[in-house]
Amino acid sequence: MRDVLPVLGRWYAAGAPFGLATVVQVSRSAPRAPGAAMAVGPGDEVVGSVSGGCVEGAVFELAQEAAADGVARLETFGYSDEDAFAVGLTCGGEITLLVRAVTAERDPGFGVLVHSVAAGEPVILATVTDGPARRGAALVVRPDGTAGTLGASGLDAAVTSDARGELALGATGLRHYGPEGQRREDSVSVFLQSFAPPPRMLVFGAIDYAAAVARIGDFLGYRVTVCDARPVFATPRRFPDGVEVVAQWPHRYLRDTDTDERTVICVLTHDPKFDVPLLTEALRRPAAYIGAMGSRRTHTDRARRLAEAGLTDRELSRLRSPVGLDLGARTPEEVAVSVAAEIVALRWGGTGAPLTATEGAVHPHRSS
Repeated sequence: MRDVLPVLGRWYAAGAPFGLATVVQVSRSAPRAPGAAMAVGPGDEVVGSVSGGCVEGAVFELAQEAAADGVARLETFGYSDEDAFAVGLTCGGEITLLVRAVTAERDPGFGVLVHSVAAGEPVILATVTDGPARRGAALVVRPDGTAGTLGASGLDAAVTSDARGELALGATGLRHYGPEGQRREDSVSVFLQSFAPPPRMLVFGAIDYAAAVARIGDFLGYRVTVCDARPVFATPRRFPDGVEVVAQWPHRYLRDTDTDERTVICVLTHDPKFDVPLLTEALRRPAAYIGAMGSRRTHTDRARRLAEAGLTDRELSRLRSPVGLDLGARTPEEVAVSVAAEIVALRWGGTGAPLTATEGAVHPHRSS
């Protein structure tokens, strides 16, 4: 939807109702991912696409109807021998679309969404797709506030909490709740669409542990880059598909790379000639997590060298070293789980303790 939002924003500002179709679920070889959108506006103008042309004719009519009568629809298109070349997906996949009307009266938060995306601010659009809540009801969630409602305060609170979690990862997908926000699978379905780039994970040191950390980082939704000064190790074939691999001195690469409060930095080299200049740079810039591999003896020596390089106690306190939680990990894959667990715990304020030893909500709402 991001690509068509400028046009939708103009229609919205002009008070012109429009029909908006959004892909909320896909299976198999569907041509577009969740979040793809097509809209029909004034004068039957069409923007966007939901299938690359397979079902756009049928969706055009649905969007017209939704704009006219204000009734939201949930429609699924899939391959069938009888009508594959009429209104089905010739690729053999399946897509489910939410088709709804958007107006200033019906969607008071849509203008906030348009403004936030245009300003480059992270924002998420939560829309009811099915269940006892009003289909098509929408809630816009930002880090510092919300606009609109899904129809119940408990549902708004639960979705807001989850939406901010998804926003931290730039993720999009369906979630399920009870009418008042209880987490369960058999009631209200809500589509959370994130308008934020995925956070970065920067892994330094192209050793065997790096491949495992990169793999779990990609699984968690990060855009992963592995960097090493040694070209013989920094080769794409040693790492999962989709992971960027860079052969460059780590501190020089980091110096020229933007980071923010969502960025994760994992230093796996445990070699002073790499670690000290790299961590000197890392600990003085925005990041959600900075972890460094090594024994306790290595950490003590590394901390001394960093202090001699001029880092303050406050800057050094940001370093998570030795990296990871105490899981008794041995293999690269187990260590990667340990590192990922520490990243998640730090993000959400988790203790790392077994849930059987804790009390209270398993998924507590975070205050806004």
